[in-house]
Amino acid sequence: MASVLDFSPAPDPQPYDPQRLRRQIPSLRSGIAHFDGPGGTQTPLAVATAIADSLLGPLSNRGTATVPQQRADSFVVSARLAIADLVGAHSQDVVFGRSMTQLTFDLARTLAQDWGPGDEVVVSRLDHDANVRPWVIAAERAGATIRWVDFDPDTTELPVEAFTAVVSSRTRLVAVTAASNLIGTRPDIAAISHLAHQSEALMFVDGVHLTAHSLPDVGAMGADFFVCSPYKFLGPHLGALVADHATLQSLFPDKLAPSTMDVPERFELGTLPYELLAGVTAAVDVLANLVPPADTANDETRRSNLTRSFAALEAYEESLLDYLVSGLTTMPRVQIYSRAIHRTPTVLFSVDGLVSAEVSPRLADRNVEAPSGSFYALECSRHLGLDDHGAIRVGLAPYSTRDDVDRLFNALADLI
Repeated sequence: MASVLDFSPAPDPQPYDPQRLRRQIPSLRSGIAHFDGPGGTQTPLAVATAIADSLLGPLSNRGTATVPQQRADSFVVSARLAIADLVGAHSQDVVFGRSMTQLTFDLARTLAQDWGPGDEVVVSRLDHDANVRPWVIAAERAGATIRWVDFDPDTTELPVEAFTAVVSSRTRLVAVTAASNLIGTRPDIAAISHLAHQSEALMFVDGVHLTAHSLPDVGAMGADFFVCSPYKFLGPHLGALVADHATLQSLFPDKLAPSTMDVPERFELGTLPYELLAGVTAAVDVLANLVPPADTANDETRRSNLTRSFAALEAYEESLLDYLVSGLTTMPRVQIYSRAIHRTPTVLFSVDGLVSAEVSPRLADRNVEAPSGSFYALECSRHLGLDDHGAIRVGLAPYSTRDDVDRLFNALADLI
């Protein structure tokens, strides 16, 4: 029986109150206006408590025979479920590692075992180097060819059409970011994935920057591999890779002889950091509760709670981004490089006549944390004509407020 489509408008997102989250983050009492979220967010008390509690209770390696073993196992299982809920996947699709960079290098080495002369790998100049260099190195060692896709430095857009000329039957993998950590640009990942899959290529999506601002859906994206970093969204420092279970089953990474062949454990080299995994679960729970349910009597899933919270967060951050860009635009000598229509609340700018690397410390003197640099997005920075030095990056986070933005405006006005 055919389903009846509902064309009624989606309900407006509930109002978002950043103060509700701010009250949960002790470090914000320092009085610093933080715009360094793209490099790592501040930590809610619930996350720090979860980490401490995991370490202060009985703990050993994973198992089922004893309480310490059971606790270790529960931290892993719970964290896999949390990341799966966050990105729209299954818990057995989730691999944990030291960082997104480490996970990407490991996967690149594994995939490249089947690459050779004539094969091609597509990377973009919009990306963080962690989604460029691992593929470049692996391809070069395998004798495969790297094909580059450029974004438009004037509009800072990365259109799907840019991939059409380079993706072919020789393409084995397309690697692209879901959102630029330097300028915020959000390419049309679903359309790029469709193009890649038409050529029977795999799609690797860097979701590190996106996941802090927009709820991912790896199925809708068409991502064969998706990576994110919990410390970008209120969690601790580690990385997660998500891929279909059958895909993971088909891959055979280098591993120790006695270690398990089970998936996803096959890809997790050594003992996992159980305390950090406890923090991951707590961070996802905080995100799911950014906006409390209107009807607490309803038995909602964590994914539905995340959907509600992120809808409100995106609307709030979009409004705050408009306020930020409008204010920067009126300032003399300020040049903005983030111009894409569809982007995260992340702005890269410079001040004519001032060296960006000198501006950031002077802002810090005024309790405004807005670092400068290329932030490992070397190709992006160079393509913008900023060499390896980059510029000043201002990134909004779920705890950012209009007062923070006003303090940035005042500090810049003093300098200019």
